[in-house]
Amino acid sequence: MFTGIITGVGRIAAAQDLASPGSAAASRYGKRLTVEAPEGYLDDVGTGDSIALNGACMTVTGIDPARQRFTVEISAESLDKTASLGELGRINLEKALRAQERLGGHIVSGHVDGVGRVTHFAPVGESWELRVLAPSALGKYLAYKGSITVNGVSLTVNTIADSPEGTEVSINLIPHTVQNTALGELRTGSRVNLEIDLIARYVERMLTAPSPTPKGSA
Repeated sequence: MFTGIITGVGRIAAAQDLASPGSAAASRYGKRLTVEAPEGYLDDVGTGDSIALNGACMTVTGIDPARQRFTVEISAESLDKTASLGELGRINLEKALRAQERLGGHIVSGHVDGVGRVTHFAPVGESWELRVLAPSALGKYLAYKGSITVNGVSLTVNTIADSPEGTEVSINLIPHTVQNTALGELRTGSRVNLEIDLIARYVERMLTAPSPTPKGSA
């Protein structure tokens, strides 16, 4: 479980295919990612711990404390359903939530619900406006002043616009968020990982699930 509050910005330093080199079936296999973390970030991390990479929960499979690096193995399915995890570059990191810690953002599972596309990213006064086009299937879960996770960052939806192409949400980013996450590197056309609010998921299920038939009824 996570909160969407980024605890560090790392960098994917290497991405190695898990298939044998030159294998014709390489596309059906995942990758082993080597991630560089900030100084001291791995001091309380062990093999088997969970760390979210751009909002996708991954299991630490190896640690190199001397080089401040750790590895994860990501399946072909996860690569297909997420954005940018197989690419080298800066990435948002969040360690799994401890029970005694503050829930500073909102409840985040680390399971990516869909991949969106940045349609606009520009400064507005002292802040930045980020607009993301989400897949149509996620539109019913997005609400004014509701929560959405973009590349692992818990954010608040300011406006919503539905269209045949999907649902576009507008989000305000304060300077602190731009400076302390990898969101500042987004550009128009960038693909981003999206996770809807967990509560919205359960509300939708409660509203659409069939009512049980009472015992003894015909």
